[in-house]
Amino acid sequence: MMQKENIAISTEYISLDKLLKFAGVADTGGQAFLLIEDGIVLLNGEKVREKRRKVYAGDVVTVDNQLQLTVVWESE
Repeated sequence: MMQKENIAISTEYISLDKLLKFAGVADTGGQAFLLIEDGIVLLNGEKVREKRRKVYAGDVVTVDNQLQLTVVWESE
């Protein structure tokens, strides 16, 4: 069963590596890069190879088919 979480951002976008750190998926940027490099990170269903790829509200990041992160605007 896939775990699903909403991640709220207050900026226009967040880079993929920072999102993975912010969500607690990776402890460091290096770990985030390795996850991306290993091809287990999908952005809107497609493999991503750019660690600094911009992720916007409405985007869905899937990690190893076990965790789904939906990026949402931070409500005030």
